[in-house]
Amino acid sequence: MLITIIIHENHKKSNTPGQKIFYLHKSPPSGHTFPEVIAMKKIQAAAAIGLILAIAWGNFASFREHLQALHSDVLRLHILANSDSQEDQKLKLLVRDELLRHSEELFCGCDTLEEMKQRAQEERETIRLLAQQVLSAHGCTDKVTVQLVQMDFDERQYEEITMPAGAYDALRILIGRGEGHNWWCVMYPPLCLPAASVETYFDEETAAILTEPERFEVRFRCVELWQELQDRCS
Repeated sequence: MLITIIIHENHKKSNTPGQKIFYLHKSPPSGHTFPEVIAMKKIQAAAAIGLILAIAWGNFASFREHLQALHSDVLRLHILANSDSQEDQKLKLLVRDELLRHSEELFCGCDTLEEMKQRAQEERETIRLLAQQVLSAHGCTDKVTVQLVQMDFDERQYEEITMPAGAYDALRILIGRGEGHNWWCVMYPPLCLPAASVETYFDEETAAILTEPERFEVRFRCVELWQELQDRCS
């Protein structure tokens, strides 16, 4: 844009005779009027905003896809105690130890999620008997119920893993009324095992979602708002 300097002699009476006054006059680029320049700037600003929004939407969509894949590619194990009494919580952990001790023989050869779910369905009675034997050995007459379900879970932390809230497939073992705090882990991929590593079974971004959820707080909130909007529109 061209800037023109106009010099004007001050002939009026003043304390500084012959004072020169400088005016700055901005001229639009050659061949464009001021309205045209303003319109071009608005177009450029709109294009920049559009580009930013496109990048943001791409990041959001990618994050949502990873989250949906995580929800659908995991089988969780939950063991619910009869109550929160010290004795009931102790029994819950004894049942956990027994099931983990037999996990390899129960689920040997399961290399996919579908195979793991199928085996869990087939071995429900075996799992129930193992848990029932633990209770009986400690003088507890509570009944054990084993369910393979899909249900909503709040955000939960297991050691260094934080599972985002959402709907997951889960093998649930209820002791008695199942009203106490539960112990849980991820059966598939087999993250219940001490040597298991998140990086072994998940891609880099999904592993980061599980181990560094604080990095994705804004995206988690965006997903929640998006889901709320979809629920209202449906």
